[in-house]
Amino acid sequence: MRLGRTRSGGVLASVALTLAATSACSDGSPAPIPRVTQPTDLPSQPTPSASETPEPTTGSDEGGPPKAVGTLVDLLEVPWGVDFLPDGAAVVTERISGRVLQVAADGTLTRLGGISAAVPEGEAGLLGVAVSPDFDSDRTLFFYLTTGTDNRVVSAPLDGTTLGEPTVVLDGIPRGFIHDGGRIAFGPDGHLYVTTGETGDPALAQDPDSLAGKILRITADGEPAPGNPDAASPVWSLGHRNVQGLAWDDEGRLWASEFGDSDFDELNLIEKGANYGWPQVEGVGGGSEFVDPQLVWPVEEASPSGLAYADGHLWMAGLRGQRLWRIKVSGAGRASQPTAYFTEDYGRLRTVVTTPDGQLWLTTSNRDGRGEPTPADDRIIVVRP
Repeated sequence: MRLGRTRSGGVLASVALTLAATSACSDGSPAPIPRVTQPTDLPSQPTPSASETPEPTTGSDEGGPPKAVGTLVDLLEVPWGVDFLPDGAAVVTERISGRVLQVAADGTLTRLGGISAAVPEGEAGLLGVAVSPDFDSDRTLFFYLTTGTDNRVVSAPLDGTTLGEPTVVLDGIPRGFIHDGGRIAFGPDGHLYVTTGETGDPALAQDPDSLAGKILRITADGEPAPGNPDAASPVWSLGHRNVQGLAWDDEGRLWASEFGDSDFDELNLIEKGANYGWPQVEGVGGGSEFVDPQLVWPVEEASPSGLAYADGHLWMAGLRGQRLWRIKVSGAGRASQPTAYFTEDYGRLRTVVTTPDGQLWLTTSNRDGRGEPTPADDRIIVVRP
C-alpha cells in the first residue's frame, strides 16, 4: 500500500469544541466578528506558463486570465465549506474551531453558532456545508463533520442569525485521521450528494457495504435517494480515494476532484453506479472495469480540493499545488485545456465557489498545520473569472 500523499503535518488536538449557539449583543442583534480587509494586498496576476499545463492535455488562455479583486475577509481559521443563502450571504464552516459563520457580500462577518460534536484532528473536523434548496420555507442547513466515532451528516435550523440544535441525517460513515471526504452539495435533482474518503484503508473504496471511498446520494431525511443504483443503499459511485470537490455544469453533469496517491490527482465525470478504480488504479487505467479520469495532474501540481463551475469552465483549487486551475468543459462533456493561475501567490487553496453574481470566492488553508500562514491567513479572496 502506498501512502505517498499522507503528509503528517501537525497533530491537532482531538477534542470536541463546545461552542455557543449564537453570539449576540445586549440588544439581541448579532455581534459582528472583528475583521481586517486588505483589498490592496494581492500580487499582480501571473501569466500561466506551458510548464504549468499538465500532460496529456494542452491549453490556451481563452478569454484572458482571472483577476483577484481583493481580500473579502481574513483572520479565519481553516475555512472549509462555503454555500450561499438566498439573500446572497454565505455560510462558512471552520474545520478546526467548529464555528459556523455568515459572510455577507461586503465582507461583514457574523457568528451563527457552532457544531460542538465536531472533533478536529488530522484532516477531520467540521467540513462541508449545504444550504437547503427549500431554505426559504424550511430554514435548514446541512453539515458534514467528524465525531469521535464516525463521519456524519447533520441538519440544523437557522433562525435569523441563530443556529439551532443539529439533528443527525446520516451517520456511520467511517472516520479517519486522514481521507474523510467531507464535501456536500445539493444537485439539480434536489438530492444531497456527499463525498467520503477511504480513511487510509484503501480496501474500503471497493467494499459495496462500506460508506467509505464513495459518493453518496441521499434525500434531505438521509434515506437513499430514488433512482440510486441500489434502492437500499445511499451509494452513487465507488472506488474513490478522497473526493474533495463537487460541481455540476450547465448540462447537469456532475464533476468531482479527487486526491491521488503518489502519482496522479484526478478530475472525474461522475456516472451513476460507476467504479473509479481506487486502489486498483490511480489515474488512467485503460480497462473496461473502471471509469478513467478525464484529466490527471502530477500530485505536486494539484492536491485538488474545492471545485466550482462558471461560464463553460470548471475551477479547481489546489492545496499542495497552491494554484487555481481553470478547465474548459465542452458541450459534449469533455474536460480540456487546464491552465494554472495564482501559483504560490496565496499558499494552499481549499475551496472555490461561484457567487450569485458570477464571481468566485477562493479560500486559503494555510493554518491547517501543513501551510505557511501569513499574519492575514486564512482568507477569502474574491476572483473575477
